[in-house]
Amino acid sequence: MKEFFIDSDGIPLHAKLEMPEGNAERCPLCIVQHGLTGHMEEEHILAVSQALREEGVATLRVEMYGHGKSGGSFGKHTLLKWVNNMLDVIDYAKALPFVTDLYLCGHSQGGFLTMMMGALRPDDLKAIIPMSPAIVIVDNARAGVLFGMTFDPVHVPDRIYLGNPGLAEDDTEAPSFCGDYFRIAQHIDVNDVIASYHGPVLLVHGTNDLAVPVQYSKDAAEKYANAKLVLLEGDDHNYHSHLDLACAAVQEFVRSLG
Repeated sequence: MKEFFIDSDGIPLHAKLEMPEGNAERCPLCIVQHGLTGHMEEEHILAVSQALREEGVATLRVEMYGHGKSGGSFGKHTLLKWVNNMLDVIDYAKALPFVTDLYLCGHSQGGFLTMMMGALRPDDLKAIIPMSPAIVIVDNARAGVLFGMTFDPVHVPDRIYLGNPGLAEDDTEAPSFCGDYFRIAQHIDVNDVIASYHGPVLLVHGTNDLAVPVQYSKDAAEKYANAKLVLLEGDDHNYHSHLDLACAAVQEFVRSLG
């Protein structure tokens, strides 16, 4: 395992590159991406990465702007910054001499980012794997809703706090979002994102996901040109009940790519 930082316009992105067993000289690589407030050491991120390596796929786990050990402040992060980060990560991955094909797998906000990158880099990504993709971010931003809190979606405040604003600065116990996070999300066209990618897509979603309703993945699967949807009956956002089935679905999908 190699641990290092990828530069993204001066922001260091914490990364870990791991090769599959056997250390093949050339193999596919999958970038595995965490979600909002997440990091690369979460159980589901580690499990999916291990499952990929068992199928002969190298994995590159990366923490985005404002998350984990990467640079940037959570309170200043936006989807646009994550897009810029991932463009640099893809460029890094493409240049690795052992890479034969490049896949992108992301969970939650990372799953939505995965969909966006499919639209932006369709020629670079042989396949994408959005897991519990947080497409709902767009609708929530337009409705002025955040984790049960509300705000004016027409006149978005510069800062939106989760909890007591008095605890949300340097000695924070309550995180906050910048207004630009929502302003940017409001102007993402999900249908255009989906229509721009024609490669293989695997969507994985728990039917009891309270963070991102499963209907979003059902709708996306119908709109993609080449998508498979795996529903985990009764499972939640992070697959606490059926993580093994989520990993098995990823493995079967990768095998189908040849």
